[in-house]
Amino acid sequence: MSPPVRLRTGALLTALLALAALPAPARDTEAGRLKARACAVCHGPLGISSQPDAPHLAGQPAIYLAAQLRAYRSGARQHEVMAVMAKALTDDDIADLAAWFTSIRIEAQPPR
Repeated sequence: MSPPVRLRTGALLTALLALAALPAPARDTEAGRLKARACAVCHGPLGISSQPDAPHLAGQPAIYLAAQLRAYRSGARQHEVMAVMAKALTDDDIADLAAWFTSIRIEAQPPR
């Protein structure tokens, strides 16, 4: 690789890293709370699961929740109910839902 190409590549990588360090735009937790009503049957009203085969959503990282919802929506992740639930979600819906469930704080305590 010639020096000018290395310089341009280095500058591009520096710019990309700078962009990646920017905070994610704030999402609408209230819109997410309203959308999450449909999730409450299995995942509970505050994201604490009421079904043995449904995971807790409260306190999960937003990036994880969004990735899973997109995977259900695309069919990359399979689940009969979640495929139907996620199919109609827009990217904004997913971001808002992730913001809502991430905003719920949970506390873990060791056994006594």
